[in-house]
Amino acid sequence: MRYHNALFYRESRVLHFIYSQLIRLILPLILLRLWWQGRQAPDLRRNWQHRLGYVPSVPGPVIWVHAVSVGETIAAGPMVRRLLARNLGGTILMTAMTDTGLAQARKMFGNRVRYAYAPYDTPGSIRRFLNRTRPRILVIMETEIWPNMIRQSRKRKVPVFLINARLSERSARGYERIRRLVLPIMQSISWVAAQAEKDAERFRRIGLDPQRVEVTGSVKFDVDIPDDIRQAASALRQRLGDRPVWIAGSTHAGECVQLLQAHRQILDWHPDALLIVVPRHPDRFGTVAEMIRSEGYSLARRSLQEAPDSAQVYLGDTMGELMMLYGASDLAFVGGSLIPRGGHNPLEPAAWGIPVFAGHHVFNFETIYQRLLEHRGVFLVDGPDDLAERVSVLFASPDIRQEDGQRALAVLNKNRGALDKVVEGIIERI
Repeated sequence: MRYHNALFYRESRVLHFIYSQLIRLILPLILLRLWWQGRQAPDLRRNWQHRLGYVPSVPGPVIWVHAVSVGETIAAGPMVRRLLARNLGGTILMTAMTDTGLAQARKMFGNRVRYAYAPYDTPGSIRRFLNRTRPRILVIMETEIWPNMIRQSRKRKVPVFLINARLSERSARGYERIRRLVLPIMQSISWVAAQAEKDAERFRRIGLDPQRVEVTGSVKFDVDIPDDIRQAASALRQRLGDRPVWIAGSTHAGECVQLLQAHRQILDWHPDALLIVVPRHPDRFGTVAEMIRSEGYSLARRSLQEAPDSAQVYLGDTMGELMMLYGASDLAFVGGSLIPRGGHNPLEPAAWGIPVFAGHHVFNFETIYQRLLEHRGVFLVDGPDDLAERVSVLFASPDIRQEDGQRALAVLNKNRGALDKVVEGIIERI
């Protein structure tokens, strides 16, 4: 048995070494891609040194919160607010892999926390980052499993927590195929706060100590709508008046054509209807605007402060305003779901008490959609024709629309409480 264990860990070290060397080899290509992306997002170029671990020093003790992009950053928001309110001392440092994620964090917290781009997962980059920030704990939102980030943190006795953790069956099978690389990483994680039992079971399968896994539920049910967002949503809604408004949030390439097809049919039944389109990625704002015009719709762009009063389509081409735009709408379609992208968070529109629609590709939010579907708090559509029909029916039926929206809100309220468990769990383990 000792021989087999020694052989296993020797092979693990070899695989980890190979992984680290591969990351080093492709790093120039990654940096080149970063420079190319910087054409659309200058902040990426200005702070490229962060990716190599060259970040400004941070006064300690430091709570490092890592969220890969916008969705995870929004999910981390209520947790960070609670940690700030507990006045633990020191500094909260938020990192993200994308410029949109970091922009979202800055919009939410201003100068109350520190920000940096997350370092790439090379040994040197992680080492330099840890030297400059000296974190007290590392809180990773959802499932960002980076071998060097996690293992080097634990070597420095920095507890690593996976919060709001989810793991699909497909991902679990993939990790099982590289178990020799994954197991030492799993053994370096101090605590996993899983969204559901099925997620917890999958983490156990890939090597996490069962005593370190707890089912807390999803913190995304603890949606927090600040007063300023409610006021902004109300002001926009007053400007739009009584016309029927539906929104397509977090849309991806391949979906906008279908959504515009649906809107064409909706306009046949409701000529004054307005569609608000919010692309997931800022680099698609211009492309989507051209697509809308080429389809013959009158367009207003929010970034240009164009009045939406008489437009048929309103393009939400600004950062950090999706939650507010949901609040100005009568019902919502959540993107990334008409194509096999995996969907996005349906709880943000549900928090406003409006009906929620999505396509069938929602595997990234499996547990959340399952709970909503059990209580008819969300409706899955087959395509543009089905979507157009359902939206048109609800526009004509205010009472049914309100009932559908209240069911979605009731599911959200029933499942609140994960945030309390997560925050207390973090504080207990610091």
